[in-house]
Formats: sequence, C-alpha cells, structure tokens
Amino acid sequence: MNIDSEASNDISFDDFQLQILKDYEIAVTSRECSLLGRREVLTGKAKFGIFGDGKELPQLAMARSFRDGDFRSGYYRDQTFMMALDLLSPKEFFHGLYATTDITKETMSAGRQMGGHFTTFSLNEDGSWRDLTKQKNSSADISCTAGQMPRLLGLAQASKIYRNVKVQNSSKFSDNGNEVAWGTIGNASTSEGVFFETINAAGVLQVPMVISIWDDNYGISVHAKHQTTKEDISKILAGFQRDQKNAGYEILKVKGWDYTALIHAYENASDIARDEHVPVIIHITELTQPQGHSTSGSHERYKSEERLQWEKDNDCNKRYREWILENRIATEEDLKTLEKNIKRHVRSARKEAWEEFLAPHKQQKKILVNLLDNAANSSINKNFITKIKNDLIAIEEPIKKDMASKARKALRYLLGESSKEKDLLAAWTNNFLEESQAKFSTYLYNEQSNNALSVPEVRPSYNTEPEEVDGRVILRDNFDLLFERYSQALIFGEDSGAIGDVNQGLEGLQKKYGELRVADVGIREASIIGQGIGMAMRGLRPIAEIQYLDYIFYALFTLTDDLATLLYRTVGKQRAPLIVRTRGHRLEGIWHSGSQMGGLIHLLRGMYILVPRNMTKAAGFYNTLMKGNEPALLIESLNGYRLKEPMPNNLGELCTPIGVVEVVRPGEDITLLSYGSTLRIVMQAANELKEVGIDAEVVDAQSLLPFDLRKDLCKSVKKTSRLLVIDEDVPGGCSAYLIHEIIEKQGAYKYLDSAPQTLTAKPHRPAYATDGDYFSKPNLEDIFEKVYSIMHESNPMDFPKLR
Repeated sequence: MNIDSEASNDISFDDFQLQILKDYEIAVTSRECSLLGRREVLTGKAKFGIFGDGKELPQLAMARSFRDGDFRSGYYRDQTFMMALDLLSPKEFFHGLYATTDITKETMSAGRQMGGHFTTFSLNEDGSWRDLTKQKNSSADISCTAGQMPRLLGLAQASKIYRNVKVQNSSKFSDNGNEVAWGTIGNASTSEGVFFETINAAGVLQVPMVISIWDDNYGISVHAKHQTTKEDISKILAGFQRDQKNAGYEILKVKGWDYTALIHAYENASDIARDEHVPVIIHITELTQPQGHSTSGSHERYKSEERLQWEKDNDCNKRYREWILENRIATEEDLKTLEKNIKRHVRSARKEAWEEFLAPHKQQKKILVNLLDNAANSSINKNFITKIKNDLIAIEEPIKKDMASKARKALRYLLGESSKEKDLLAAWTNNFLEESQAKFSTYLYNEQSNNALSVPEVRPSYNTEPEEVDGRVILRDNFDLLFERYSQALIFGEDSGAIGDVNQGLEGLQKKYGELRVADVGIREASIIGQGIGMAMRGLRPIAEIQYLDYIFYALFTLTDDLATLLYRTVGKQRAPLIVRTRGHRLEGIWHSGSQMGGLIHLLRGMYILVPRNMTKAAGFYNTLMKGNEPALLIESLNGYRLKEPMPNNLGELCTPIGVVEVVRPGEDITLLSYGSTLRIVMQAANELKEVGIDAEVVDAQSLLPFDLRKDLCKSVKKTSRLLVIDEDVPGGCSAYLIHEIIEKQGAYKYLDSAPQTLTAKPHRPAYATDGDYFSKPNLEDIFEKVYSIMHESNPMDFPKLR
C-alpha cells in the first residue's frame, strides 16, 4: 500500500513516522486495557465490561479530525477515541471499571455509570460554564442503543444557530458555528427507529454532523442479515446522498483496517460538515469484535470457525501493524519493544487504580474494626459483635457495602445498652452512611445557588381595570418579551412557526424573530427533544414543543434516559436546561386529553414537572425557568387558551415559584388538592359545597416535581383535619404520589380525623366528546358527592346520606 502524502498533511517523514507510531501506541494501549479489563470482570474486581476492542483504528482517524469546540455523542465502544484525545488514561479506564466514587480519579461519572461511558466537564465547580471552544467535548453517554442520536442532532444544530443568529455572550460556546458534532453508533443499533428519525431530521436541517457507523456484522449475537435490509446500512441510506439539485448527506464508506483511507475519509468529512454545514455518514465496514459483545458472554457461541479466523486475520490493529512493517515505518524489534512497554504501563495503571480504589475503604475498615472491638468488649453480646468484627477482618478487599452492613448489624446487638463505645460506633455509622449516600445520590437537581428554586416569586400586577383577554394572548406576549430579552432563547415544534402553534400562543413571533428562533419541525417527537438537549448543552436556551401531552411518550425514552439523568450521571459536570412545552388534561378523546402524570413524575426524576392552572401562571413559570438552569416539563391546560384572564402589566417580569402550592380558596372543613384544568371544576364544587354548609379549602399544587417544599399542605390539613386529592390520572397514579408526599413525608397523618382519600379518573383513557369526559374523569358532581360523603361519615346528623 502506498503512503499518500496527503495523509500526513505534507509534514516531514520523521514527523509522519512519529505520528504513525503514536497512533499505534494508543491502539495497542486501548486494546491492552480491553484485554485486562475483561480479566478484572472475570476475577470479580469489576462488575461488568464492554470494551472498544476491534474499533481502534477508525477512532484514531476520527480523533485526528476532532477539534477544540467539537462535541462527541457516542456509545460505549469509543475508549480509543477518548484516549487519542488525551481525555482518558489507562488508570482512569480501570477506575471506571471499579466504580471509584472519587471524581478526580474516575472522571467520567465517579462510579455512577459502568465503564465505557465517557464525558468531559462543561461546568466549573461553581456551576458556571467553561469555555467549550477551548476544549474537546464529549456529551455524557447513555447505554441505550441509538439513545445518543437525538442529542447528537441538537449538538450539531447549535452550530447552525450560532452561525446564523446573533446570540449575545456566545464566545464560550461557538466560534461562528465552526464546530462539528461527531456521533458514533454500532451497525445493529441503526435498526432503531430513533436512528432513522434523527438521520432524516439532520438531512432536513442541514447541520454539521458526522455520524460514524462501526460495522462488525453483529448486534450481540444477531447477524446483520437479521438486522439490516441488504445487510448494508449505507445501501439503505443511499437515498439521502446529496446531489446538485437536492440537499442531503455526504455518504462515505471505508474499511476499518485501512489506515490511510480512514484518515482521508475523516478529513473529508470534517471539512464538508465544518465548512458547508452538510451532515456526513461514514460507514466503517470489516471491523471485528475480538472479545465478543461484553463480559456477559462469549462470541464463540454464535460465530463460525471461518468468521472467527477472518476476524483474527483482519483485526484492525493487526492489519495496521502489518502496514507499518510493510512500509518500513518501524522494524519488528521496534514494535515488540513498544508493545512490551505498553503492557507494562497498562498493568501498572491497573494495579495503581485498584490500590487507589481500595485505599479509602481499607482506612475506614481499620477504624471500624477498632470501633467494633471496643463495642464488643463493653457489651453483654461480645461474642456476636466479635464475630461481625472477625468477618469484616476476613474481607481483604472491602467495599462500602461491607462496612455499612457490618456496622448496622452490630448495632442491633447493642440495643438497650448505654456506653461511650456504642455512641462512637453509632456516630461513625451515621456519618459513614451520610457521606457514602452522597456519593451516589447528589446532583439529581441543580444544587447551586443559581437554581430555579431560588428565583423569588413575582406576583402578577394589574391596572385598575385590567383588560380581559384570551389566555393565549398572555402567553404570546410573554414569549415575545422573553425572546427579546434572551437572544439565546428559541422555540420549535410541530406547527410552532408559521401558524404560531395550534393554539396561537406564538402568533406572529416567527415573522418577528425568524425561522431559526421560532421554527416548524416535522412530526418526530424524540428528535425534537434531542434538538433541545444538544442545543441546551451548548449554552442556548431552547424550548422544545410537543404538541399534545399524549404524544410525549414518543419522546419519553429520550427524556428519561438522557435529559432527566444528565446532571446526575455527570455528577454536576454537564447540564441541559431544556424547557419542554406541551399541553394536556381535559379536552376531547383518547389521544388529546391525556393526564398520565403518574408515569411522568416517576420516570422524569431529575426534571421539574409544572402544571399551571392558567396561562398567567404558565407565563410566570417560563420566566422563572429562564432565570434558572434546570430542565423542565411544563404542561399548559389545553382548554384554557380561549378562557378570559386579566392581562397583567408586568409580563416578562412575573415569576411563578417552583415547588410552592397556592391556597386559592381558604376553608375550614376539608382540604381539596388538585392542579391544572381540574382545579377550575374543584373551585366550582367548593362554591356549591358552601351552599350545604361545607367550607372547603382549595389548594393548587402548581408543580408536581418538586412538590410543596414549604409543607403548606400539612398546615392546611392541620387546620381542616380532612384531605381529598382530585386528579385526572388513573387510580393509584399521581394522586397516590401526592398522598405519599403529604401523609408520609410531611407527616399530615397526625392531624387527620378522616381517612385521606383520592378521586381520580377511571382506569381507562378518556372517551370522546363531552359525555366521554364527564364519565371518564372527575366531574363537578363527583367532587361534590365525594366531599359530602367524607363529611357524612364524620357527621351524619348534619350531613345526612345524599343517595
């Protein structure tokens, strides 16, 4: 094979030789890490391993074209790429396997994710943004196949926004949109629908995205013939190829062991995407997977002898080594010396990482053994505690679980005893549990002072005789002020642009702010959310619109796997303050009146879920969120856009507090809690209940995640002694969550004179039309009669049986 001078960018042969040998050193280092990593799992030091062996060479080529400011959105086989960019050392690789909880040692997730999931820091310790244009960036990986694709789209679109929209204070995020978003995916995962959805969207949007498809012919044990039509993804995608008349993709296909072809392909892809903002697909074929899919199985079970031999012969590292020797870039002796040194280095890194992982555990074990010994000597149950101590001593390589478990069990044998030794053991246990728990449970939400929970409430103010307007007008005018104030704000969704959304809450704004800031998109919910995640990770403030709440389930995996977990899985080092706008609750029919809040509040921990009762409250939430840095789902009341509301004179300024309930009607006899559209019906029922002598206090939840941080519901129940939660969700859904929050967490059970109850929708989707709504969800009469029955039970003389 000839060495094309273009591959070396016209550098001297000596420099070219150093470059080639450096790449070989990284490839062999990565492979050795994979081999030793598998052994660490099989010997029990690590729980699971999934590695990048067989993909080393194309990742080296990709790294060569990756520049400062670029972003990676990949999957769990990209370790060579990270090593080539000096973003992952062998020691850090092994710390990832061991799940070290020290972020300075396990820099990807401090042990929260399994190895093979890579990230870089976008935030400083105080929560401020780093200069992303001065570093190479990797968005935090998720395991779910093709789950990285939606985010990739947004990371690429951010460059288009920065190139074409004047965004203030953008120097930390973009150099005139010259950044490329690089995606990686296995060939089998291209079978996922979200892959095709994202590919189509990027072709429409024409964004600087380069997607590498690592093709080793298998998806775990399933051959490509069961995965892909024609067994060739680039053949399927050929229709996306651009031509002189039509925009589309540049599609490149290259063998994974062909070093010079790989270098050319990635340099070409980088230039096309970076300069022209044209997306590129690079299909890397003839790759191998020397150790199989993961440590949970052996590929010898499903690959033929012929295939296994082919993989040995065509291993990219082996072919690269042969190419180096054939072209006299190094001698056999040179390479053997280099390989020997690499093995020594990787083994040393493995040993150091394991010792560093164990060191704090061994120190705590020493302290605990001493405490247990002292406690045993002072206790009547000495023999039992001594056995626990000896069992702990016998554990040569302790982990946190071992010590927590032993200490807690020992305290059981000290029940009823009083001694200094017991107190010291208890204090150590409490402190150890608290410190250890923090290593696994912090950063679900923003813990910095700039979080949205810290934004003070600004109530709407009104003129003496305020104009009564449709609720949509309040939203529209508030959005107008937000886009004027925040140049980094943009909104997009189905029908959001030209017609100003289906309810005209964005009427006229596309004409004023342009098609990039107020944009229409296709019917593709998952990639809509992905657009928002990626752009939010690059300093923009996107609002992604899902037309109806019922359709959010088409994007739910992207929300729950990626957005809701991002801050947590990066231990506060990356964030995506995406606002997801939708509309739901009461209207007409199964697919346009959803209130499936129970599922959402459990699957979207890590996001705020806000349920304003009217558009003034909704506008206040948008203003609050723009002052914070957290992702949120905001559900506008679908039947409230044409209802009249007084026009505030402080739009753009008013802020609805998050995590705060509001008493909208004081009362003495019973607390009624609801939210969204149903709250209006509850208010009507409360007025009618007053006519029969029942004074109900009506409370608007306003936000479900978080819920009632001030514990005002407990105060209300203390006053009324009764509680009814009215909810549009199915039985046991959101209402059960709210009861748990009030009764268990707030301790309101102490003040109840009647059993807390719920009134929910029926266990099926709501049927069509007015009658369908009436017989599917709580109606006015349901609420009246439920409250009356509670009062009848406690006082049948004053409230005789109704029916």
